[in-house]
Amino acid sequence: MTSSKPILVTGAAGFIGFHLCQRLLADRREVVGLDSVNEYYDINLKRARLDRLGKYRNFRFEHVDLADRDRISSLLQSVAPEIVVNLAAQAGVRYSLINPHAYAESNLSGFLNILEGCRHASVGHLVYASSSSIYGGSTRMPFSVHDSADHPFSLYAASKKANELMAHTYSHLFGLPTTGLRFFTVYGPWGRPDMALFIFTKAILAGEPIDVFNYGDMQRDFTYIDDIVEGLVRVMERPATPNPEWSSSAPDPATSSAPFRVHNIGGSAPVQLNRLIDVLEEALGRKAIRNLMPLQPGDVPATYADVGSLEAATGFKPEIPIEIGVPRFVEWYREFYRV
Repeated sequence: MTSSKPILVTGAAGFIGFHLCQRLLADRREVVGLDSVNEYYDINLKRARLDRLGKYRNFRFEHVDLADRDRISSLLQSVAPEIVVNLAAQAGVRYSLINPHAYAESNLSGFLNILEGCRHASVGHLVYASSSSIYGGSTRMPFSVHDSADHPFSLYAASKKANELMAHTYSHLFGLPTTGLRFFTVYGPWGRPDMALFIFTKAILAGEPIDVFNYGDMQRDFTYIDDIVEGLVRVMERPATPNPEWSSSAPDPATSSAPFRVHNIGGSAPVQLNRLIDVLEEALGRKAIRNLMPLQPGDVPATYADVGSLEAATGFKPEIPIEIGVPRFVEWYREFYRV
C-alpha cells in the first residue's frame, strides 16, 4: 500500500507511538499524531518525545482524547488517512486493579470511536495494539494466535481481547481491513517509566532495592522497540484480507472470512527476570539489591510468542536480544536523565 495520504497514529506521545512516528517521518511519510497526553506517567517525558517529533515538517500533532467521539470523528473525516495505527490505550496490568474505569473509557469506548471513525472515513487499513497479556491462564507454550485466548487475568487483558472482537465485527460488517498485533514486553530507549526495566534502572542507580516478583523466576519474551517498529511498518503496508480457507466448523481465531488478522510480535526467546537483571547490572556497572516477592495478582508467570503468522505475512521476525537492547536503553537513560 503506497499512498500520498497521511498516516494517522494515535498514542503519538507514547513509547511505541513515538518510535513509529519517528520512523515514518524519517521515511518521508506525512504523519498526523494524536494523543491526550494524560498523567498516567511523567508528562515531561511525553512532551520531550513530542518535541522531537515536532522538528519534522511532515508531522502534525492533535491533542485529542480517544473518548471524545465528535473530535475523533471529525478528525478522521478531515485527515482522510489511508492507514490508521491505534496505539493509544490505558496501559498497565497492575493499574487496572486500581482504576478499572480508565480502561473502559480509553480501551473500549475510545477504540469504538476509532472503529466508527475509520468506517465512515473509508480508511484502507486499521492496525491496532493488542497484548500478550490476553493469553492469561494459558500454559501452552509458545503462545499461538491460532489457539484460544479466552481466559484473561486482568481487566487490561480483557479490554485488549475485546478490541480484537470489536475489530472483527467491523471487518465482517463493513469490510474494514483490521490487523491486531499482540505485543510482548516492549522495551528500549524512551520507554515507559512504569515498566520493569525503567523502574529497575532508576532504583539501582539510586542504590535502592528492587521488587523482583515471582522470586525472579518470571519469564518474559522481551521485544526491543526497533523490532516492534519494523513489524508495525511491514504490517501497515499489507492490509488484512479474508482467509479463503477459513472454516466456520473449525474457526481459526487469528483469521476470518472477513479482512481480519491477528499476529504475535515478540522476541520468541523468553528470558528469566533474574537474567534480565544480570544484564542490566552489567550495563550499569552496579549490583541490584533484590527484594524477592511472590507473583502479583493479574500477572502471568511466563510469556513466549509464536511469531509464525507474522513471519509468513511479512517475512520478518524480531531478532534483537537483551544483550544488545538493554545497554542501548541504559545509554539513553543516562543521557536523558544526565545520570
